[in-house]
Amino acid sequence: MSLANTATRYGSITKTFHWLTALLILALIPTGIIANGMPFDTPEDLADKARLFSIHKTLGVTLFTVAVLRIVWALTQPKPAPLHPDRRGEQFLAATAHWLLYGSLILVPLSGWIHHAATEGFAPILWPFGQNLPFVPKSETFAGITASLHIIFERVLVVALLLHIAGALKHHFLDRDVTLKRMWFGTEEGGSDGAKPGKLAPLAGALTAWVVAIGIGASLGLFQGHESTSQAVALAEVDSDWQVESGTLAITVNQLGSDVGGRFNDWTAAITFDETAEGVMGNVEVTIAIPSLTLGSVTAEALKPEYFNAEAHPTATFTADITRTDTGYVATGDLTIKESSVPVELPFDLRLDGDRAEMTGGLTVDRRDFGIGPEAESSVKHPVEISVGLTATR
Repeated sequence: MSLANTATRYGSITKTFHWLTALLILALIPTGIIANGMPFDTPEDLADKARLFSIHKTLGVTLFTVAVLRIVWALTQPKPAPLHPDRRGEQFLAATAHWLLYGSLILVPLSGWIHHAATEGFAPILWPFGQNLPFVPKSETFAGITASLHIIFERVLVVALLLHIAGALKHHFLDRDVTLKRMWFGTEEGGSDGAKPGKLAPLAGALTAWVVAIGIGASLGLFQGHESTSQAVALAEVDSDWQVESGTLAITVNQLGSDVGGRFNDWTAAITFDETAEGVMGNVEVTIAIPSLTLGSVTAEALKPEYFNAEAHPTATFTADITRTDTGYVATGDLTIKESSVPVELPFDLRLDGDRAEMTGGLTVDRRDFGIGPEAESSVKHPVEISVGLTATR
C-alpha cells in the first residue's frame, strides 16, 4: 500500500492520521465531560478532578500536534477524485463538513491550551515543556473568554463529527460505495472523472457556521461573568506614621507539581519606623482581607473551610517589630491565620530616599501550622511562599 495519496486512493499516512485523530477525539470528549462533572468538595476530590483534567489537556495538546501535521500532509497530497461528481449539493455539504472538522481540530485544542496558559494553577499539562504560551497573559477575564470559545468550538466539532460519520455510514449502507472502505487500511480505490467542488464556497459555509456558533454562545451569556468575583471585607482605615502608596502581597503555592501564584488585593499596614533608632526601630501591623485573595482557577477552592475558611475567618494579621540585621532588616513577630498564631521572621530590603521608602521581602511558611489544607501533599505542597513589596511615604 502506497504511503502517499493517489487520484483514486488514500495513502497509508493519510489513513493513519485519520484514525489517530478519531481515537484522540473519542478519548478527549468523554474525559472532558467526566472531569467537568466531577465534584471538588474536598481536597481529595480536587486532586482526582485535576488528574483527569491533566490527562484531558495532555491529549488535547497531542491532538493539536497531530492535526497540524495532518493538515500539512494533506496540503502536499492529491485528494482522491469524488465518487459521485454529479451530486453537487452532496459534495458541497461534505466539503463544508471537512472544513469544519479541520478547523475545529485546530480551534478546539488551541482555545483550551490558551485558556490553560492564561489561568493560574489547577491541572497541569503532563509534559516537561512548561505551562505557559508566548504572548498569552495571566488574566482571569481572558481565560474566561477562551474557555467559552473552547466550549463553542467543541460543540461545532461534535456536530461536524456527527455529520461526517452520518455521511460515511450513508455511503456505506445506502449508496454501497467504497467511500468508507478506501479510508481503511486496504487496497480499495475509486473515483470518477468530473468537476471537483470549489473550495471557497464550502470554506465560506464553515466560516459562517463558526460565526453563528459564537453568536449563539454570546446570546446565551457565555462571555459574561468572567471578572473576579472575590469580595474583600471592609477594612478599617489605620493610623500610620508611613502611608502606603502602593504595594503587593502575594503567595505562591505548589499544586500538583506546578507553582500557582496569587495575591491579596485588600490589606492595610500601620507602620512606625525611625531609621536612626537603635535596637527596635519600629513596628508594623498588617491586616489582610482573606476574601480578596485571587489564586487563579483555584480561588474559590482556596477560600473554602478546608483551606482559608474565609467566611468564618475573614481577616489575617501580621504584627512584628522591626530591627536591623547585617544584610538588611527583619520584621519579627506573629502571623495569625484562622486564629492560629505562628512566630515568623520576615527579612526585607529597604531603600530610603528622604521621606520615601521602598521595601521588598519574603518568607516561607508551612500551611499546616495554620490548619490550611490536608495533612498530605497529594495535591498541594506544605510550603507556601509569601512575598511583599511596597512603597510608602513618611
